[in-house]
Amino acid sequence: MTQPATKPHPSRQRRVLQAVALLEFSKGCFVIVMGFCAIALVHKDAWLYAESLLALFHVSTDRRSAQLFLDFADNVTDARLWAAARLAFAYAALRFTEAYGLWRCRTWAEWVALISGALLLPLEVRELMRGVTLLRSAVFIGNLAVVLFMLYVIRTNRRARRLASAGTTCD
Repeated sequence: MTQPATKPHPSRQRRVLQAVALLEFSKGCFVIVMGFCAIALVHKDAWLYAESLLALFHVSTDRRSAQLFLDFADNVTDARLWAAARLAFAYAALRFTEAYGLWRCRTWAEWVALISGALLLPLEVRELMRGVTLLRSAVFIGNLAVVLFMLYVIRTNRRARRLASAGTTCD
């Protein structure tokens, strides 16, 4: 007897997988917008746009973070913008693929979510070491929850498949 391509998930587990899929889809959409913003800045003065953005959000240019932002914008080249756009589109493709797989309860997507989430944890811990903020804490806790949930799903489904294959006999 052959196993179906999609495994049956309990409804609660399926809803959480779909919630994670929506989160990944949202991340992909955000990064696509950032990629198009990078393309829109090609052949333009990024420093002027950075200064306008700071003014829009009422951030004083005397602040150290604002100066770092302006210095970064001053060093942006067209080649870097194109590279950033390419990276953004590749990252978004990964997020969209992962979202599709999670929505359809595919095992490979669970592994992608586990590995990609786990790879980000050290970076998030480093950011927390630089200073604990509500945003950094929320991102870390959210990502840790996704990684732990994916680990739980993978282990649970592996156990279920093992029990199912032990119950079938070859005739």
